Amino acid sequence: MLKNIRKRIGMPALHIAMLSIFLFGCGGRGNAPGAQAPSLPVMKIERSSPVVQREYSSLIEGVVTVEVRPQVDGTLQEIAVDEGAFVKRGQLLFSIDDRVYREELKSSLAARNVAKAALEVAEIEVERLRPLVKNKVVSQIQLKQAMANHRSAKASLEQAEAAVQTARINLGYTRITAPVDGYIGDIPFRIGSLVSSNQQEQLTTLTDVHEVQAYFSMSEIDFAHFKQQYPGSSIEEKLALMPPVTLLLADDSRYPLKGRLDAVSGQFDRSTASVMFRATFPNPDGILRSGNTGKVSVPYRYENVVQVPQASTADLQDRIFVVKVGEGNAVTRTPITVVDRNNLDYIVGGGLEEGDMIVLSGFSRLPDGAVISPQTAEEVEGSGQDKQN
Repeated sequence: MLKNIRKRIGMPALHIAMLSIFLFGCGGRGNAPGAQAPSLPVMKIERSSPVVQREYSSLIEGVVTVEVRPQVDGTLQEIAVDEGAFVKRGQLLFSIDDRVYREELKSSLAARNVAKAALEVAEIEVERLRPLVKNKVVSQIQLKQAMANHRSAKASLEQAEAAVQTARINLGYTRITAPVDGYIGDIPFRIGSLVSSNQQEQLTTLTDVHEVQAYFSMSEIDFAHFKQQYPGSSIEEKLALMPPVTLLLADDSRYPLKGRLDAVSGQFDRSTASVMFRATFPNPDGILRSGNTGKVSVPYRYENVVQVPQASTADLQDRIFVVKVGEGNAVTRTPITVVDRNNLDYIVGGGLEEGDMIVLSGFSRLPDGAVISPQTAEEVEGSGQDKQN
């Protein structure tokens, strides 16, 4: 038993004192002869419906994160933004030397003009041969050949038109603009750097953080509790009906805006036996950024349960006990079942009933069967004021 005590070095001092009750007081029964019953603070057990906040470590990401990459090859001619800057959708970010692509556009436009002329010549030839065939001056085969040439010229023009559009698109790719509103990330390139559509490294990242998403994992036990806790026949209905959640930042400060749980992963992670949740928070002032960490606080409500202060309990051999006041104000250590914690209180699943009375503190070396003089919180407060007066 002493070995168990040494293992609990981190236990609060009050719990150590309470362990002394059970270690040194188990052998005696009742008070010592002629001893006055000690006056100890007690609490009457009542049922309540507390809301417990459970915290889950989370990683924060912007609602949209875009990798900005070049679509054409060339050298960077301009970097129009700075790292960390906020940009609007359509705003210029980078420009690539476009001289080669302008010449390609000119070449494709010229090729289109040649194709247009060839089509006109083919149309003229077809119109010239129609009356000659009708009057049987030339054979039908010559007209068919002219019509085939016309179709070929038309296809060539369509091909030339496509080449023009491709050249225009490539020329447009030399101006890289923001696809969404957001904040610019790191820019590893400088003016004059050679960039390529096949390169692995992006020019920068652009993150839209008008809303942020906090990702966290919930254990299998907590997930089962989550499904039992909230109404709804499906996970989607439960998410829609559950109350807002809170975000605690890395410095333990509370983010002022509430969020909502809006997604659950479709499967459990086998290595951790947990499932991924996503909470979305509004971020109109851009306080939160991608890569931030924090804790998502999820509320769980218990209906009609018993709570006791943790300071009024003691651990002994992996069991938790309270000192209950029975008939004639005699005390008895009683094991309880703890189902959860609510700040400084335990939520009790068994061992106590409404109306029971327990000793709150001051029962060092008090054996089972000892008689006390119970004092309620009001009586303790009143006696304290009398002493001050």
